Amino acid sequence: MRVLAAMSGGVDSAVAAARAVDEGHDVVGVHLALSSAPGALRTGSRGCCSKEDAGDARRAADVLGIPFYVWDFADRFKEDVIDDFVASYAAGETPNPCLRCNEKIKFSALSDRALALGFDAVATGHYAQLHDGVLRRAVDADKDQSYVLAVLNQGQLSRAMFPIGDTPKSEIREEAAERGLAVADKPDSHDICFIPSGDTRAFLGAHIGVRPGKVVDSDTGVELADHDGVHGFTIGQRKGLGVEGPAADGRPRYVTSIEPDSGTVMVGSAHKLDVWAISGDRAVWTEGVAPTGPIECIVQVRAHGGLTDAVAEAVGDGVEIQLRAPLTGVAKGQAAVLYRKDIHGDIVIGSSTISGTRSERE
Repeated sequence: MRVLAAMSGGVDSAVAAARAVDEGHDVVGVHLALSSAPGALRTGSRGCCSKEDAGDARRAADVLGIPFYVWDFADRFKEDVIDDFVASYAAGETPNPCLRCNEKIKFSALSDRALALGFDAVATGHYAQLHDGVLRRAVDADKDQSYVLAVLNQGQLSRAMFPIGDTPKSEIREEAAERGLAVADKPDSHDICFIPSGDTRAFLGAHIGVRPGKVVDSDTGVELADHDGVHGFTIGQRKGLGVEGPAADGRPRYVTSIEPDSGTVMVGSAHKLDVWAISGDRAVWTEGVAPTGPIECIVQVRAHGGLTDAVAEAVGDGVEIQLRAPLTGVAKGQAAVLYRKDIHGDIVIGSSTISGTRSERE
């Protein structure tokens, strides 16, 4: 089978490519140039798509003895990931750019080009497992990335390979060292890849500009502070509110809701963050068809954490989810990923983009 190995320049994708070679596939490595102005060097574990990363990917391909190319997807990445990220925050949402990158770039734009060139599959260094088209959590729970892959449909999954999902990260590094791959000890990337400084608020401010609004107490309606834009806030945020001191009861305040049209950021007590029901749109069902009727499942609303038992039901092109226990810090724009409720709870059923929440228990 002809396999295109997406090589980011990190240890995971290098070992994934190596394992594809071991399996006897005809493998070609490709590094995605996603930045229109890549820096020469990374800043520790921050950033990606630098010239250093491209060089690391090329050297890994040389060790594996496979052809290697760099494909420029910078324009597509800006449009489908960066611009979407900025627009979502401007609308008072909290998006996950890794999901959008997987959906629009790695398993759409990249996969489409690979198929056009005669490749059968795209292999990546994601920590997830794929068996007979069924997406499952990785063996290494701390590194599991099934959440950010749950936006993939059955067609995309049928052309994907995740060679390292059955192995803990520590063993992947050991394997890389044994194979003579120089990236064996390279730090993992953290934060948002296109914001190497790690200062999301400054990045958004530079792209959106000043859009003044008020921070308002949700109990009293009293205006507590001014702000430069709703893009500087997310549901559940406690610090950086621009408010002096705690609430009247002496307890901390949290962002409880965001109204982008008026620029109002509501803050209140922690108990106001409890969510008992979630509405989602743009549902994707990994098996290709929506489930019939309500299903018992496990829902996850963040890449790491935010899980509880739930009952979900497909409604039109979306999903309605009733939680068995409340979750906090649930924001519009996040993904609600559903897992099959069984002894393992590791099989992905589908996902949707959160469009609304309710605090009332039904």
